[in-house]
Amino acid sequence: MSTSSTSNEPVVTSYALAPARTVTAGGVTYAYRELGPKGGIPVVFFVHLAATLDNWDPRIVDAIAQNRHVVTFDNRGVGASTGSVPDDVEMMADDAYTFIKALGFDTIDVFAFSLGGMVAQDLVVKHPELVRKLVLTGTGPRGGKDIDKVVGTTYWDILRATLTRSDPKEFLFFNRNATGKPAAKAFVQRLQERTIDRDQDMALKGFRTQLKAIAKYGRSAPSDLSKVTQPTLIANGDNDRMVPSVLSEDLHRRIKGSELVMYPDSGHGGIFQYHEKFAPLAAEFLAA
Repeated sequence: MSTSSTSNEPVVTSYALAPARTVTAGGVTYAYRELGPKGGIPVVFFVHLAATLDNWDPRIVDAIAQNRHVVTFDNRGVGASTGSVPDDVEMMADDAYTFIKALGFDTIDVFAFSLGGMVAQDLVVKHPELVRKLVLTGTGPRGGKDIDKVVGTTYWDILRATLTRSDPKEFLFFNRNATGKPAAKAFVQRLQERTIDRDQDMALKGFRTQLKAIAKYGRSAPSDLSKVTQPTLIANGDNDRMVPSVLSEDLHRRIKGSELVMYPDSGHGGIFQYHEKFAPLAAEFLAA
């Protein structure tokens, strides 16, 4: 049962105002938001570790929603979605598939960041017919070198953030220098632009389970990404401490014909620091 919109509603292109909806499938009620003009192939956003619907940068979502139907969602056990978080990335991909099919989509474009990019890769390997185009940002391949170290880096930066009363993303996503610090503050402020109908925070148990899934993914045998024939845009900062930047280059080598964009003097959140350059680039790639 979906609480989807009717066609006579005005088109919302601001993520801050995107209506909150739910759809139930496979015993799970998924929370999602949608915006942009309906019709055509939707762009489904796959979010990062510990993130909910409120963690997407509105500057990126809004740029894509100008011309495309955009869907963001909380996977099982995350934010306002029911059920418990799986401790396996492939199971997260299965849940994402269930959600996408429940909305009636046969073909989608994917925009994924970090853990979301891992889930998206597992989805496209298992269901290649579903995905037309892929945007993979701040992520790496299954079995990628040092992905399992994400756990230690994450806990260390959460501690550093707690001691300075900052948002952990300021440490995890941005360089702690003269360019990174203001970019971090600006990003965290943008995430507060939505004032109505905000999502539920990620539960600590679910966050720990996601970390376990990432560690397992990092220690797994690699997926055969030579099968990925979809046009793919890969982007990251050149100093990603969470999912090392070399893994974006690794993905680029494994996915034939993919495009790679690396932003200078930036970390895991390079696409957010450089949103003025990246948002139009991603919108153009998805439109082509």
